[in-house]
Order: sequence, then structure tokens, then C-alpha cells
Amino acid sequence: MTILLPKPISGLRDIADGYDLFVVDQWGVLHDGAKPHPGAIEALRKLKETGAAVTLLSNSGKRVSESYKRLSALGFSRDLYDLAITSGEQVHQGLMRRDDPFYATLGPRFLMFAWDDDRAIVDGTGFDETDDIEQADFILCAGTDRPSLDAYRPILTRALERGLPLTCANPDRVSVQPDGSLKICPGAIAELYEGMGGTVKWHGKPGQDAYRAIRQETGVSGPGLGIGDSLSHDIAGAVGAGMDGLFITGGIHRDDLQENADAESVADLGRSHGAIPTYYQRGFSW
Repeated sequence: MTILLPKPISGLRDIADGYDLFVVDQWGVLHDGAKPHPGAIEALRKLKETGAAVTLLSNSGKRVSESYKRLSALGFSRDLYDLAITSGEQVHQGLMRRDDPFYATLGPRFLMFAWDDDRAIVDGTGFDETDDIEQADFILCAGTDRPSLDAYRPILTRALERGLPLTCANPDRVSVQPDGSLKICPGAIAELYEGMGGTVKWHGKPGQDAYRAIRQETGVSGPGLGIGDSLSHDIAGAVGAGMDGLFITGGIHRDDLQENADAESVADLGRSHGAIPTYYQRGFSW
């Protein structure tokens, strides 16, 4: 059986005309949290000029309103894309509507892991926060606030003993920081808890809820391209949604590949993460 290898491209201009919808990751593709990546603003503008729907899909534990603010501050004006969706917003909507069986059965008190003191994810939901694991009814994992994954084991062990469910607002295991270092993300905590035997509700890529929402909100049913730097999230999510995938090799996997990696190397890496991209390029550029 012939296995199609991913194709290297010199820029989005090589393939953009073949798609009616673009689903673009944020962190690691458009920016590093502190500044836009070189050429990213121009590339997004060029994609929008093709007439296709341009959407931004982020595994962020923040509400989408915060995403819009960050993007604007970094120079990505609202006219460069059609809509943005975050996994944090999906959690907020789940807590608000409670029409999902997981959320319908939650008790009123939660213990939260977060990056900071932002609690917009629970605003108006009617749930109350506690810092006492003995009083909590569930764990809301939207960020990380401890120095290592092992630091979460004691509290997760007690949560497991009490049978507490955990909802994960950001399934990423690690993220690239502005200084190039890697930082653990909520997905690593959720994965640890699930491995211990805990119940976890996952949101974000590679799950398909957001892709279905994008199709519905844009009304676009034609060919789509998912663009991201995470094989297990961005590319796996795109493939699961029936889209092609463009892998940005200079992001989270930059240390796993040589700068001028060949198709075989990219395919091997993709295979190890469960998703082989259709195309690859070093950075997000036109």
C-alpha cells in the first residue's frame, strides 16, 4: 500500500486556492504570547483576501472574549478573521447550559487550577469556588499554578478518593513560552488524573465539537485546512474533521525535527503522534 507523504510548501500561497475554510491555531502559529510571529499578520490577511472563511481555534482555558483582546493587542485586528473559538469558552457554555450529562450532574462547588485570578470562565454560571478539596464537588482545570506535574499528585489523589470529576478547559500538555521554554498545561494534569482512574471531561482539539461549531457558524461545507504546530491536537483534530492539515514545524515540535526536515521525518513524527499532515512548512507565512 502506498502511503502519501506530507508535502513541503514554501508558503500558504502554494495551496490557499484549494480551500473554502481555514482553521488556524493561535499560540505557536500566529504568536508566542508576547509578539506576532514574523509574517503571521500578513499571512492571515492574505488568507482572508482569498474569500475563504478564516477561523481561529485555540486550546485556551480563557473565554473567547479574552482571546479577542489578546489578538487585538498583538496586532491581529478583527477584520483578519471571521471568528474565534476557545476550549475555555466551550467549558463556560457547558457550565451555563448544563445540557450535557457531565455538567448536568455536577455539584455546586469547584476547586480550580488556573494561570491567574481570571474567573470569567465561571461568571454567571451559579457555581461557587472553594480552595478546600474536601468541600469541592468537581475540579475545573483551566491553567497550571504549580512548579511541576508531581506537585498536583497529592490533591489529585484525594480528589480520586472522593470520586470528583474534572473538566479540562485546555487539553494541551505543554506550550511554548516567549523565551522558547516549554511549560506544562492543563491537559497534562487531566491526563495524569485520567491515568489514575479519575473521570475527565475534555474540551478542545482534537475533539470534534469545535469543528462542528465552526462549520455551523460559518455555513461553509467545502474543503477545509487545519493549520497548527501540534500534531496530536491541531493536525489530529483537522484529520478527524475530514480536513487537510498544514503542520507548522517551527512550533512545539521544533526540537523534534531538523530545520530542513524531509517528508519522511515529518511523516514518522506524525505517525508517532497519531496524525500525518498533508503539508508542512517551518512558519506560518504567505
